[in-house]
Amino acid sequence: MEMIHEPVIRARSGVAPGEAARAVVLVHGRGDSAEGILGLAPYLRKEGTAFVAPEATHNVWYPETFMAEPEVNEPFLGSALGVIGSLVEQLAEAGVPATQVVLLGFSQGACLVSEYAARNPRRYGGVAVLSGGLFGAPGRLPQHSGSLEGTPVFLGCSDVDFYIPVERVRESSRAFEALGAEVTDRIYPGFGHAVNADELAAVNDMLDRLPSGRPGE
Repeated sequence: MEMIHEPVIRARSGVAPGEAARAVVLVHGRGDSAEGILGLAPYLRKEGTAFVAPEATHNVWYPETFMAEPEVNEPFLGSALGVIGSLVEQLAEAGVPATQVVLLGFSQGACLVSEYAARNPRRYGGVAVLSGGLFGAPGRLPQHSGSLEGTPVFLGCSDVDFYIPVERVRESSRAFEALGAEVTDRIYPGFGHAVNADELAAVNDMLDRLPSGRPGE
């Protein structure tokens, strides 16, 4: 796999990964940055939590729409998914297993965290898809196999989002249910392409279900 994006933590806050009981990987959207998406961290549960964010080369994870066939966005898509996988591995090495990691993305980042979880199914602490969905052309969503083992998955989006069709959010919800996730999706009437308080509350609910102290403490 050609690595276009660097698989490193570009910005972090909260508890250091080596001292954290749980972590949130925040993946930014097109044109944003690691520091930009990290701006959500103050609104999330901080006790025992490490917040880490990667950054796309030139602030764009992939060039075309996620509603195209996935191969249209290669090799950028594969590289971006590799970045998320690398961060999950780095957190595990620091003592925070995937079961204690919430993957959170907005817009392009939301599409990436959903695609990563679908392609690498196992139990995660949670997956928060904020204005995004799985990759695939209209009516041709790829089939994924394996089990997410009851991972909480939240999808939130506006009903008038120019970039994210509501039907793709629904299709993604059904795909995650088929993978054994515990799925919640919420469509917000007339809302813009942004993150709202209800979505942040859903992420906090995920964090509340995870321990805030490291084992043995």
